[in-house]
Amino acid sequence: MKDIPQNKYPIILLFVSVGLLFMTVFRSKQIDEIRNIDVNDVNIVYQIKGRENAKPVILLHGNGGEHDHLSVMVDQLDSAGYLVYALDSRGQGANAPLAEYHYVDMAEDVYAMMQELDIEQPAIFGWSDGGNIALQLEVSHPGTVGAIITSGANIFPEGVAAAIWEDFSQQKGNDLVAPLVKMMLYEPQMTFEDMKKVQCPALIVAGEHDLIDSAHTRAIAENIPYGKVLFLSGEDHGSHVYKNPKMGEVLLDYFKEIDY
Repeated sequence: MKDIPQNKYPIILLFVSVGLLFMTVFRSKQIDEIRNIDVNDVNIVYQIKGRENAKPVILLHGNGGEHDHLSVMVDQLDSAGYLVYALDSRGQGANAPLAEYHYVDMAEDVYAMMQELDIEQPAIFGWSDGGNIALQLEVSHPGTVGAIITSGANIFPEGVAAAIWEDFSQQKGNDLVAPLVKMMLYEPQMTFEDMKKVQCPALIVAGEHDLIDSAHTRAIAENIPYGKVLFLSGEDHGSHVYKNPKMGEVLLDYFKEIDY
């Protein structure tokens, strides 16, 4: 067999070294920025963090909140290798406040953002209002989402615990009620039949002592074809979510379960 000339080895090694260098740079490229995007005549501020071209996860905070409330989860997902988009919903967080709010509008904002940024089949986690928005998005645009995880979501106002709803509903008709509170009095307006449109895997979570009625939480999951319910012992509506690693651990375990 003919010997390979010795002077070829440095050239081969050079190409290999350059290739490995580019592969390392590509694999390690990270993003951690606060950006904004105009959709549906509103500005949306969001954090993007994680590996470029990694599997996308969208995070949606609760009523009157901001993306920083989910900062621990952002870091957990980043460390696990996902690309995270943590939004401030319209009129909340760093966004300019609005005179009125609707869950359908917020779902359309997320949908428009996905189209604009070419985010395909993301997993979406929504806490409280964020969960309502995630479910509304998939009901309005079936097949858009790769997986949904909610915590403390309700699909109609009466889904909250009966004693809480009895007191809360007394505010109906009060013109002085804040716009975000007014939205919760009359919305969302989805049905259990609507949940059958959610064709992606869905983990419906609530705390043992959640504001949402446990039967309502269970019924949401039971009406989603690939739905699953999880109640977290000892937790309330947000104790396991607000800057707490527990909900992030639940997400990561679920992602392994569904191979996301």
